[in-house]
Amino acid sequence: MRYQQFLFAVLVSMLCGVGLVRAQQAEPAAPGQSQTQLPEVKEFQGLEDQWSTAVVKADQYTMEFLLSPLYVDISSTGDVTTRNQQLAALFEKGDEPVSMQQRVVSVRLFGDTAVVSGTYIMKWRANNGQREERGIFTHVYNRARMHWACVNAQRTAVVELEPGKQKAAQRKSNAAEPFHIPLLYQGAQPAQSATGQTPNTPSPN
Repeated sequence: MRYQQFLFAVLVSMLCGVGLVRAQQAEPAAPGQSQTQLPEVKEFQGLEDQWSTAVVKADQYTMEFLLSPLYVDISSTGDVTTRNQQLAALFEKGDEPVSMQQRVVSVRLFGDTAVVSGTYIMKWRANNGQREERGIFTHVYNRARMHWACVNAQRTAVVELEPGKQKAAQRKSNAAEPFHIPLLYQGAQPAQSATGQTPNTPSPN
């Protein structure tokens, strides 16, 4: 009889332990916890910070570490380049990067694949001053041997400031609602459109 009671107690303990583990795995973010506080966001923010520093300092070795050999880049102007071309561009003469900030907004995990979205601000030193570009990015990472490496990147410029120009050039947009990106561009108000159509919004060159 005591042996049966002992087995029953062990069984109950095991079931409670499994239930607790499942509850912890399924537990959503606590109320008031922002997306940027999630562990995966912090992890990829660290990678994006390394990326930004490596671009400004022309750090080839860090870029080789962060970018997969299969890496493909689509710039805000539509240029498609490979990993080797990106590494070679670090040492090309021309507009020199002054600073680069990439802020991770969201991370979606699909097994060993991660889709990272965020905003960026990049500044270059041009011949006649300084040029600045602000926009959004999407980076696709693949995990192999416990290491995340970016396999695809795409940027969309939202605001571009050139020396001597205080306002960014704007083009017409067919978007149904005003474009809004936190910290970059708040979007025009629909009431400002005299024709009743959607207002103009900045777009990449």
